[in-house]
Amino acid sequence: MTAAYSLTDLRILIVDDEPSNLKLLDRMLRGQGYQHLILIGDPREVLGAYQAERPDLILLDINMPHLDGYQVMQQLQALNDPLLPPIIILTAQSSKDYLLRSLALGARDFVGKPFDVNELIMRVRNLLEAQLAQRLLLDQKNMLEEMVRSRTEELHHTRLEIVQRLGKAAEYRDEETGNHILRMSHTSALLARALGWSESACDLILNASPMHDIGKIGIPDAILCKPGKLDAQEWEIMKTHAEIGARLLDGDDSALMQMARDIAWCHHEKWDGSGYPRGLAGEAIPLAARIAALADVFDALTSERPYKQAWTIEAAMAWIRDGGGRHFDPQLIGLLEDNLPAILQIRERFSEP
Repeated sequence: MTAAYSLTDLRILIVDDEPSNLKLLDRMLRGQGYQHLILIGDPREVLGAYQAERPDLILLDINMPHLDGYQVMQQLQALNDPLLPPIIILTAQSSKDYLLRSLALGARDFVGKPFDVNELIMRVRNLLEAQLAQRLLLDQKNMLEEMVRSRTEELHHTRLEIVQRLGKAAEYRDEETGNHILRMSHTSALLARALGWSESACDLILNASPMHDIGKIGIPDAILCKPGKLDAQEWEIMKTHAEIGARLLDGDDSALMQMARDIAWCHHEKWDGSGYPRGLAGEAIPLAARIAALADVFDALTSERPYKQAWTIEAAMAWIRDGGGRHFDPQLIGLLEDNLPAILQIRERFSEP
């Protein structure tokens, strides 16, 4: 037994409609040092007393008015308490059917009437020791579960931090800014929420979408940073960033990395199949990639870049509407329009310094 607990500190609930039996049991147990005794003479009070006191052991008479011991045990079982205390039946009965019914309803032991002091004390002590061991095991299980939960959360946050930093690394090589990443990822999450995605799925796209251009890490500076228009050969090299990103993110079975890979690989696919790198069309394009693509383009159009002025919201929306059914998923364009005020709040929240 651990020093943190003592058997005499545990609570014992005693239920018997005979006041003389309650007094006798009270005296016998207090004589052994047990101080936390709850005496119940009316079985209708058991449920309330149990929930208030949370006893570690129950001594229960069977033959009582209003509710018999069987009914009391049924009430206790209905609570679905993960650590329901053991029950000792107080009985003058000895028939097999009587004992089997008691055991079936959760009784753990029996003490015959009239009570034998030594027998009672030994049975009480044995069951309290067993209950204490169960409590310690449950405490340990809860502690281990909390440690696992905490460690899992720590790993999740670490993975998110890596993802976000990799996304920023890709942007540092391009003309984009870190705030663009924040705006497009929060817009992606907003559109996913408008589609009815769960909060956990919205959290995934919030943290996966910053990786959409991670493949630009593999594009030569002469092409990536070229101030003028790319020629045909250079453009073909630039387009390989989608497949490079997919390869960089492949091989991890977490939902986050799988979604990040889909977005990196497919965010340049177009609804009509004219995009790259695989020419996917319609719903063959992963939905997360369709969402991230629209959020990315909207923010790119309405943001200032070294090579262009920011478009007005009206001009950007007109261009996007014109691309409905060709470049973009038409349903998502409708959601973008419906949620434009909230998206503009995101723009304001993560505006450029």
